[in-house]
Amino acid sequence: MPEASFSRGAQHPPTAVPRVEPPPSAPLATTAAGPAGLLASLAPLLAEWLPRQRWFAGKGRPITGFSLVSATELLPCAATGTTPGLLHLLVRAQQPEPAGHRHGSGCGHPRGAAASDCYQLLLGVRPALPPRLAPALIGRPTGGPLDGRAVYEALFDPRLATLLLERLRMPGTLGPLRFLREPSAAIPQALAPRLLTAEQSNSSVIYGDTFILKLFRRVSPGTNPDLELPLALARTGCTRVPAPAAWFEAAPPAEGAGPRSDPFTLGVLQPYLAGSTDGWQLALDALAARDDFTEAAHALGQATAEVHLAMARALPTTVLRRPQIEHLAAAMSERLDSAAAAVPALHPYRAALHAAYEDLAALGRAGRTWTAQRIHGDLHLGQVLRTVQDGGSGEAGAGAATGAGESGAGGGGGGGGGTGVRWSLIDFEGEPSRPLAERRRPQPPVRDIAGMLRSFDYAAAVGGHDSPQDWAGRTRAAYCAGYAEASGADPRDEPELLRAHETDKAVYEVVYEARHRPEWLPVPMSAIRRLAAARP
Repeated sequence: MPEASFSRGAQHPPTAVPRVEPPPSAPLATTAAGPAGLLASLAPLLAEWLPRQRWFAGKGRPITGFSLVSATELLPCAATGTTPGLLHLLVRAQQPEPAGHRHGSGCGHPRGAAASDCYQLLLGVRPALPPRLAPALIGRPTGGPLDGRAVYEALFDPRLATLLLERLRMPGTLGPLRFLREPSAAIPQALAPRLLTAEQSNSSVIYGDTFILKLFRRVSPGTNPDLELPLALARTGCTRVPAPAAWFEAAPPAEGAGPRSDPFTLGVLQPYLAGSTDGWQLALDALAARDDFTEAAHALGQATAEVHLAMARALPTTVLRRPQIEHLAAAMSERLDSAAAAVPALHPYRAALHAAYEDLAALGRAGRTWTAQRIHGDLHLGQVLRTVQDGGSGEAGAGAATGAGESGAGGGGGGGGGTGVRWSLIDFEGEPSRPLAERRRPQPPVRDIAGMLRSFDYAAAVGGHDSPQDWAGRTRAAYCAGYAEASGADPRDEPELLRAHETDKAVYEVVYEARHRPEWLPVPMSAIRRLAAARP
């Protein structure tokens, strides 16, 4: 989200003036002066503004060009008057391939072609920008259909954010955009919008503490898991995940004589869990107060298992046999080698870490199989919420009815008397940097479990516990015990599988911290030492 005025000439200019590729042949909803004139006039502004956005995926590489996927006027962009216009754009930004890029399924472009990501932009247009919207300014185009007018980030404008909710309340189609709504969802009018400023890979608007609209910024053809999975879970009766009330998508442009690609998922409206606290903050509160967190972790393990069981019922599962297990272990080993080349601190532990992956592959060669299913994909303490429910309403997820009986251990949301405390899981998008096809692939549920176990390690270290490994160890054990109680399968009973996934996650963390937060590098390195010494 913006933190300063976005006038032209600010930091991070492109290394060259981007070229503008011709628009696709499909008709576009915006026709004033032609889409090509629109994009040509916006390109210099976007080349400076996009790299400064927290959700822009191509930081550190110059933008070499843009192409227009679609342009739709949600409100007319009039040249006069005080009514703001609202322009919806899908724009591809071309950039050089990142260092070490590997071509493969889902990478988005053929070998030798420029890398490109498609971004969803919501642009407000006014002849003059009120002072309260000055921080949202992108710039004033020179030439084109918006010549001289103020173009700004529309989500900062309550009037335009409200229009998005109205579109979702009244399903229908506008140009390539299609707005859909669950028939049973009741969406009131006149809910005041509030833009969240802490988002990273996406943007979110809260409407009256009743709903939250998550807008995906980097989009690709296909159903986003953050729509697909909550919809499927809602239809099983699982209440651990807020059910989508409405969403919108864009039809991709026709390319040649072949069939069109799947629509782009653009945004999802879900109930907002007012009064909830995320698991990361709860863990830090518990650590600061020297409170126990094991009861909360046990209940969170139960909630995770309930969601996994519901996903296995709602969506197809598969069996990982020797070829798939060997491929999984080989991919982990390859990521370790790449990480060790980037972070020399990993070198002393490479052999022991490779042994974790070899132990997994050996089990596959010996005939061991595992079930793979749809999973959360990026599970950690920041992706779970605890909500206090008045009267302990007795709601339960798919499985044991654990919600009303959870204790207040962990701080920041404990209840007493006639209240119940309930864990919910959110943000099923998976790792946004990975291709959509990969994020939708069935995987062992232990990958989610490993992510949460690593999150406990981070909380113990950041929270300044006197014995972080002891706190994390007790919390990890409680979480696994809760998972086993609800699912009937204890992840600790498959030590090779759990260790391999924990190791893979810790290796990823080492590279991330070395590149972005070097002062945090000791946190995953502590896990690397533990895992290297913990061969089953």
